[in-house]
Amino acid sequence: MTKLYNDQLAELRREVQRSVETAGEKKLLKGTLWLLMKNSENLDEEKNERAKLELALQINQPLACAYYMKEELRQLWRQRDKNAAEAFLDSWCRRADESGVTMLKKFANTLRLHRTGLLNWYRCAISTGALDVTNTKIRVMQRQGYGYRDQEFFRLKIYAIHLSSYALVG
Repeated sequence: MTKLYNDQLAELRREVQRSVETAGEKKLLKGTLWLLMKNSENLDEEKNERAKLELALQINQPLACAYYMKEELRQLWRQRDKNAAEAFLDSWCRRADESGVTMLKKFANTLRLHRTGLLNWYRCAISTGALDVTNTKIRVMQRQGYGYRDQEFFRLKIYAIHLSSYALVG
């Protein structure tokens, strides 16, 4: 969900940057992509990232709305139970529709399509993160081996994937 939202937010920022007329505004928007993607609590105060982000958000209302809606959507996972999460999701989607920002409307429709799956997390709070890591390790191993002709050997390598330790050589 976060990756999809960030991808759409990046596209919105590109559209905004193309539509801005003055060079000063273009310069303000340049380099803000990563600031938009970062969680607000991870903005570096020493680098004045929060101030840079605030200046960029002042330029364009739809971009600011999309950013603040992203920050608010992160609260979905902090709801106390499924009913509270359901009410939160409905409220968020309603406000996204009312915002007038096309990107938010599309994303709200996507959330509605995946509503059941998102809310099932409250029934059984498991993550597929470990599975994703394992699948990535398998793909890397397969690529490094240029494929394996012996499927039994490849299966044994997969079983032993977590027993290996890798060290940088050089």
